[in-house]
Amino acid sequence: MTVKPHSVVLGAGPMGRAIADRLVAQEEAVTIVTRDGRNIGPGIASLKADLSSLEQTIAACTNADVIYQCAAPPYHQWTIAFPAIQEAAIAAAEASGAVLVAVENLYGYGRAGTLTEDMPLSAMTRKGALRARLSEELMSANAAGRARCVAGRATDFFGPGVHMSALGERFWPAVLSGKTVDWIGDPDAPHSFAYLSDLAAAYVALGKTPSTWGQAWHLPALPPITAREICEMARPSGAPPAKFRQTSSWLLHAVGLFQPAAGEMVEMRYMFDNALITDHTRFDATVGTPISGWNEAIAETVEWWQKQTLKAAG
Repeated sequence: MTVKPHSVVLGAGPMGRAIADRLVAQEEAVTIVTRDGRNIGPGIASLKADLSSLEQTIAACTNADVIYQCAAPPYHQWTIAFPAIQEAAIAAAEASGAVLVAVENLYGYGRAGTLTEDMPLSAMTRKGALRARLSEELMSANAAGRARCVAGRATDFFGPGVHMSALGERFWPAVLSGKTVDWIGDPDAPHSFAYLSDLAAAYVALGKTPSTWGQAWHLPALPPITAREICEMARPSGAPPAKFRQTSSWLLHAVGLFQPAAGEMVEMRYMFDNALITDHTRFDATVGTPISGWNEAIAETVEWWQKQTLKAAG
């Protein structure tokens, strides 16, 4: 009797759910661990644990072959809560012998432009400096033989079910209703965006490719594009071109008094004021998971947001 690989996904945000769905589609055993242990969907087991607790996280991952660390604290609590979550994930990988696949972003570089994996992690922002430190600690744990670890660094992503993103709940409803789009930064600056299902496939591939372990990888993104071009591609037939309203830093600070996550965006706006291009040629040459096209990704995302609008109206 063949025993299915068992993957444990920490966190049930859009990325965690997408990775779990990918694993289920490959007929693998998968468990999602969340603070409340809620049911996620068919074919996915659920466990309840405080993912900042070493003991609870280790217990939740006892039988894991691969651990996907997708958990993240609320955006405004990153610097306080993230270190404990990562330390617990590393401890769980050490105790179980599982491979730890860490979901990372590009904050650690602290710069815009074209980004490659060999650039130093020299961010001076609070969240960027934290991301750099966590990434270095992850690789140190691997180098010391404490745990097998691999990091996938993803650019801003979007897709069905993704609300908290530049291309999320403040973007698509405005585009589809013909309203002015609030945008942080320059809507004409080229930007690498990734499609959620493409990233899920890439993270799963990292967990299955030993030659990638012990390293950080830029994951596949769609060809660079501007926010204005995305709006044009998604614009309903007969609707006028989208109008943009650039969100100022002072407004983000003001809104942040009531919505802390908004205030946390101020230090990251350099990523949208300038071109931001993710170079993922190394991953493509080594692993080479396929990616969607812009037309497909936008069509599926627009369809999902249209359904949400109908549900809200009904």
